[in-house]
Amino acid sequence: MFFLGLYDWLPVKILTVALLILITVYLIRKSIKLFFDKTSFLDEKREETLIHFANQVTKVLGLVFFFIYVISPFFDLAKLVTGSVVVAGALALIFQHIIRDYIMGLTYLFERQIHHGDYVIINGNCQGKIEEISMRHLKIRQYDGYLYTVSYSNITELQNGNRGRRRVNESLVLNYRQNPDDAFKVMEEVAETCNEKYGEYLLKDEKGVPVENFKFNHITELNVEFRGHRYSLSGLVNEADIVEAGKKVRYELAKAAHKYELMMAESLSTGD
Repeated sequence: MFFLGLYDWLPVKILTVALLILITVYLIRKSIKLFFDKTSFLDEKREETLIHFANQVTKVLGLVFFFIYVISPFFDLAKLVTGSVVVAGALALIFQHIIRDYIMGLTYLFERQIHHGDYVIINGNCQGKIEEISMRHLKIRQYDGYLYTVSYSNITELQNGNRGRRRVNESLVLNYRQNPDDAFKVMEEVAETCNEKYGEYLLKDEKGVPVENFKFNHITELNVEFRGHRYSLSGLVNEADIVEAGKKVRYELAKAAHKYELMMAESLSTGD
């Protein structure tokens, strides 16, 4: 009788429900992981992404159910639900940005555009490895070590390297006064140097032949920010080597620009 009376105490009920929710969430997560461990109809990275997303969903649902239980003694939930159409509409307008994040997050996930651990470029200025896929946002570990968080609704452009194959794409933005013929010769030389020195990073086919060597792609953009023209170099490399290969290519470009005194594009504020 003592324990039954103790259970009627509201704080004890809340703690009991919280414990039950935690156990339920744990069992659901464990079951999902066990299911994927015992099956093989999805690739490993896809399974890892779904597990990661399921963990986020179960956490949110657990918090929602707990919140509903806590407020239930103070409100008539039946009347609250039946009379909440106008409120729900108003909340949808207020939180439309958040709702759009959730919808776009589900779209990215189920269209298989992103996977946990992928190397991506977001909106052309943030690149790195996906560390977390939540219901509202992505967390990207950039090459400089900073963790970048971006909501799905703010993603206007997403570039995702295919699993097992990534393309290094580096460039020099040269002043519009730079003679293109001279720049072409330097960029071609850099491409040859990269193939000779960093060929181990290149993706190989079954015969050990590079699928795509480092190559100069000519002028890929004119009048970049009204400062100059972009001369690009690219190569298809192993996914595991994308960061190191990019560093090496950038080094060779910088060294060649200094050696041949190429005219780099300058900010308009310099008054050149």
